[in-house]
Amino acid sequence: MQDYLIQAHQFIPLTLLRTSSIPTVEKSASEAHVPNGELSNNGSQFTSVSDLVEYATKDWQENFVTISIYDDTIVDALSRRPFFILLHVDAPISIRWQRFKDRCATASLTPPTLEQFVLRDDAHQYDSQTGLAALAHRAQIKLLNSTTSLEKLWSALKTLNLTDPDRMRPTWDHYFMTLASLAARRSNCMRRQVGCVLVREKRVMSTGYNGTPRNVTNCNDGGCPRCNGGGGGGAALSTCLCIHAEENALLEAGRDRVGGGAVLYCNTCPCLTCSIKIVQVGITEVVYSQSYYMDVEAAHIFREAGVKLRQFSPPKEGLVNLCNDKPVPSHGSASVLPG
Repeated sequence: MQDYLIQAHQFIPLTLLRTSSIPTVEKSASEAHVPNGELSNNGSQFTSVSDLVEYATKDWQENFVTISIYDDTIVDALSRRPFFILLHVDAPISIRWQRFKDRCATASLTPPTLEQFVLRDDAHQYDSQTGLAALAHRAQIKLLNSTTSLEKLWSALKTLNLTDPDRMRPTWDHYFMTLASLAARRSNCMRRQVGCVLVREKRVMSTGYNGTPRNVTNCNDGGCPRCNGGGGGGAALSTCLCIHAEENALLEAGRDRVGGGAVLYCNTCPCLTCSIKIVQVGITEVVYSQSYYMDVEAAHIFREAGVKLRQFSPPKEGLVNLCNDKPVPSHGSASVLPG
């Protein structure tokens, strides 16, 4: 991972020297150190994380990478800077053992047995003071690297586009779509969680999510018989009691407040009924993330009414399987500090 960022994107490696309290697990059967083959020696070395952070801060527009992630205190120090992203890279232990054996062979060293490797790895991952396992949940991106060659790994990383600047500071599209997705989590609809944000001049006017009307039993408590019953999507819509997210946002804002130049962000493409109302209140642009089964009909209405419709997909985060041809959101930790 570090080599990829150094060679493909000219990142500068930074190394935090190990102390006696940091466990060392990468040793051969004879306890000899096994070189990791990384290019970290070409960068700068530091005796404390505060020195490393100060160095990176003074020249923050450069691209830095470090794999010196030993415990929570180091992550805490790095996370105080807005130009820091934590990556967590993992693979099945059988694959990691085979890779380690290959490194031992390259260095003409005898590898540990699988049992020894597992015990050392457990001690390293779950040590009460310096265990790395607890750091995984703090990573913005978690990579599952079961690739069989460096060529395939680098190809997957190129597709993932780790250096996308939107990862550091979200664009307005990313920001508003994230708010729409957050609003969707408040939805009580049993069929689908949809969130919406209504924006004008980059200011939020209103938000909405789908669910039953005010003072009516929530959908997930049985308030809407249609959503709690059977049937496929689009069936018996006239009996549905749930107000759509877009409708709630429009009702909250009101036509007078919407005015001209308003943009509607929704995590799902609006249905035909909502599209008609969106056109009627004078919204000029609709941005959505996920498709819906009546996208074509909605697009036709928007096109005829002169409303711009476009799809926005934010950079992939969460768990990403690098073995997929097209990585989708789905041990050692590595961090990226791009400028």
